[in-house]
Amino acid sequence: MTAVRALRIAAAEAVSLAVLLANLVTVHTEAISSLVGPLHGTAYLAVIAATWLTPETAVPGARWRSVVPGIGGLLTLRRIG
Repeated sequence: MTAVRALRIAAAEAVSLAVLLANLVTVHTEAISSLVGPLHGTAYLAVIAATWLTPETAVPGARWRSVVPGIGGLLTLRRIG
């Protein structure tokens, strides 16, 4: 699997953050929080790992963009693309 493909899959981090925030400002269902919260954390760590462990992402500034919470995967994809 290429780094770009892995980052696209892990960029669900932004979607999971949007779901968490929408849940917070609307119904605040604990079941949604307990399901999507760990998914968001895992996606965040996957973005960082995929970025730092792949030589294709050695573009200046790409690796540090990956640690931005919520949109790091999208920023990294934009930088290397």
